[in-house]
Amino acid sequence: YKNPLMAEGCYPYAIYYQGKYYYTMQSLSADSIVLWETTDITNIARAVHRVAWVPKDSTDKYHIWSPEIHHINGKWYIYFEADDGNTDDHQIYVVENESPNPMTGEFKMKGAIMTNPEWNWGIHPTTFENKGKQYLLWSGWPKRRIESETQCIYIASMKNPWTLDSKRVMISYPKYEWERQWINPDGMRSAYPIFVNENPECFHSRDYKRIIVFYCASGCWTPYNCEGMLYADENSDLLNPKSWVKNAEPVFFQSPKDSIFGPTSVSFIPSPDGKEWFILYQAKSLNEGNGYINSIRMQKIEWNSNGMPILGTPVKVGKSLPKPSGTNWND
Repeated sequence: YKNPLMAEGCYPYAIYYQGKYYYTMQSLSADSIVLWETTDITNIARAVHRVAWVPKDSTDKYHIWSPEIHHINGKWYIYFEADDGNTDDHQIYVVENESPNPMTGEFKMKGAIMTNPEWNWGIHPTTFENKGKQYLLWSGWPKRRIESETQCIYIASMKNPWTLDSKRVMISYPKYEWERQWINPDGMRSAYPIFVNENPECFHSRDYKRIIVFYCASGCWTPYNCEGMLYADENSDLLNPKSWVKNAEPVFFQSPKDSIFGPTSVSFIPSPDGKEWFILYQAKSLNEGNGYINSIRMQKIEWNSNGMPILGTPVKVGKSLPKPSGTNWND
C-alpha cells in the first residue's frame, strides 16, 4: 500500500473487532458521522460504509468533530463533539447501538457528557478501560476563553459509557514551547493566542503495564502540530496528576525534507493476525495556493528496549509499504 489512504480527511480512528476494522473520521462537511467496515484497513477509501448519525437537535447540529467508535459491554458507542453553531458551546456527546454489527441497527443519542457543570466545553473525547474501570479522556479549557485560549488534557472515571462519576482532572497543559505554536511561517495566525493540548488517544506499553496517552500539541492550522506523550503505571491512581509522566519532547513531528507537516491524531490498530501494530494519523501537505491539506495515512510502529512504542518518522507519500501481517487481500 501507499500513503495517503485517503486524499483528504482528519481525525482518523479505527478499532479491530472479530476480523473487521471499523473506521470513523471527521466528515468534510462536519454535519454527520460516517462509519466504514473492512478487513483490509489499507483499502479503507473503497470500503463499505454507512451514515451512522445525523443530528436531530439544534444543540448538536454543527461542527461534528473527531468521532470515535468503541465497543463496550456488548454495545457500540460513537463519541464526538458538536455545538449549536457557536464553537465556544462545544459539548461531548455519545450515541449507542445495541446491534451486534454496527453497520446495522440504529445509533441512538444517550446525551451530552457533562465534563464541567460550570460551562461544559470539551472536544476530542476518547475512552478506555483499566482494571475494570472505564475512563474518559478529552481536551478542555481550565476556564472560559476570553482573550486567549489554553486547551488541556483531562481525565475522569465513568459510571457508564455516557456518565462521569468523578470530577475532571487535568493531566497535561501546554507548558513547552513546542506545545504553544500558533503562528504560521507566513504570519497567518488565529485571532488570539491559542496554546494546545488536544485529541488524546490511549495506548499501552508492550507488556501492558503502562497506560500511555498520546496527544496533539500546538495549533492544528500550523505545520508545527505534533504528538506529545504521557504515561502512567497501570496500578497507579489514574485520577492523580502525579501518576502521569510527561515527555519533555514530541514523539512524532513534521519532516520538511519529505514535505510532511503536522503529523498528528494517531490511533492504534493491530494487524489482522495480531503480530504488528500500526498508527492511523493525519498529516499535511503544502498545496500551492490553498495552504495545507490534511490526508489520512498509516504506518507500522516499533518498540524500544523498555517496551514503549516508537512512532518513528512520517513516511513519505507514495512509498510502497508492506500490508499489515495477515491482511485479507481480497477485501
